[in-house]
Amino acid sequence: MHFRKIRKLLMIALILGSGFSSNVFSQTEYPNKPITFIVPYGAGGGADSRSRQIGQQLSTLLKTPVIIENKAGAGGNIGTDFIAKATPDGYTIGMGNFAPLAVNKALFKSLRYDPEKDLVPIILIERGPLVLVVQPNSPYNSINDVIKDAKAKPGKLTFASGGIGGSHQLSAELFEQSANIEMIHVPYKSGAAGLTDLMGGNVSMMFDQMYSAMPSIKAGKLKPIAITSKTRSPLLKDIPSFTELGFPQIVVNNWQGLIAPKGTPKAIIDKLNLAVNQILKDPQLRDFMLQQGNEIGGGTPEEFAALIKAESIKWTEVVKTANIEPQ
Repeated sequence: MHFRKIRKLLMIALILGSGFSSNVFSQTEYPNKPITFIVPYGAGGGADSRSRQIGQQLSTLLKTPVIIENKAGAGGNIGTDFIAKATPDGYTIGMGNFAPLAVNKALFKSLRYDPEKDLVPIILIERGPLVLVVQPNSPYNSINDVIKDAKAKPGKLTFASGGIGGSHQLSAELFEQSANIEMIHVPYKSGAAGLTDLMGGNVSMMFDQMYSAMPSIKAGKLKPIAITSKTRSPLLKDIPSFTELGFPQIVVNNWQGLIAPKGTPKAIIDKLNLAVNQILKDPQLRDFMLQQGNEIGGGTPEEFAALIKAESIKWTEVVKTANIEPQ
């Protein structure tokens, strides 16, 4: 009996040891098969193009295929939920964006995922400020002009957005709350549609992403008033920031970064973080991002997590104060 008991214990130890070794080996050799990179938005947009740029270089660095897969819908919730529910083994990662990670929990009555509990940040990739633009023949040449007219005509000025709860609308709502003014929100199916209607004279103004607005600004089709970064942009040196104009609370960036399902081994998170930090040093990619008016990210997973937490607190308050609800 004693011999049998010892043999049984040895067999259990051997099985456990074998499993442990296999687990360590699989993490050490990661990746040893293709990685799926989820984009929670449609093909052709900013998140999609940046994901493909990062994915291509990540594939080269890690010597394994990185497959980009778009899962759009519900303001980024569908794709983000897919990432959250994936097996946490490092073979499903994705782009984590401003709205799904920091806004939608406050905006939607229920989410199928919890940004804090179900996802782990890997690295911030970029921040992109927005610029307040009007028609070239608009009487508004400064923020003071807008505020003065808005107070003289409460509820008459209109602002366009690419949809409920996005950075276009939230920037304007924060401006309203900070300046104590009241405007009318006009949501469109996309930012491009809102911008087109602004140029057509159907709305008063719009907060738009730099990369989207710059071509029309350069062509003289839009007039920039102020920017939501802390300081002036090198691309718009003559345009003041809201902070410079006395509104330090109006700092808005449409940021995005790499995320994975909660439970993904730290060794894998660290390996991906190291790889993307290296990718973000690529001169060609850096120049491309800077020419779009974006600030290049990087840093640790902990720093990205701190940003998400701070942004969640900030935008939850804005959403509740403005009583924003999804359509």
